[in-house]
Amino acid sequence: MKFSHPALRTAWHAVAMIVAGLLFGAPVHAQSPLFDPIYQVLTHPRCMNCHTVTEFPRQGMERRRHDQLVIRGEDNHGAPTLQCSACHQDENVADGEVPGAPHWALAPLSMGWEGLSPVELCQALKDTNKNGNRSLSDLLHHMEEDALVLWGWTPGGDREPPPIPHPEFVELLELWVNAGGPC
Repeated sequence: MKFSHPALRTAWHAVAMIVAGLLFGAPVHAQSPLFDPIYQVLTHPRCMNCHTVTEFPRQGMERRRHDQLVIRGEDNHGAPTLQCSACHQDENVADGEVPGAPHWALAPLSMGWEGLSPVELCQALKDTNKNGNRSLSDLLHHMEEDALVLWGWTPGGDREPPPIPHPEFVELLELWVNAGGPC
């Protein structure tokens, strides 16, 4: 079988291992290789800068505190006097210097991923109390089509996108979802 990205080959082998484990009683690892490439993407600074456990967003590959000392605010859209939308529009502006996408905001604290191991992040991602009450199918749809998520792969300026191209990421995520979201 030919794969467009090495992570797809790894995911295919992971599915084969899980199926073999279910059919023949072979041990299945506690941490699923299916989740490894998803973890690589979700813990990339492009995602982690907004999926933070701090009261402020981060920016850049070094994940420094937001330059304007913006705070999270009660609704994850900034302070009442300095909302995210004051600078962040529906698309990048200022020749790509100011990033933008519809409904720009920090992820809620329940969706903060800093410091989580692959298994912990996998479990948090599936926990409807922490993921915006989304099923696995809803998560797939969200990561496949949400404009703010998609921005991560076309961030503009000199920003680095996540390590796996979006179409391949969606394929890997779909494999993980169809396998029941193993951690």
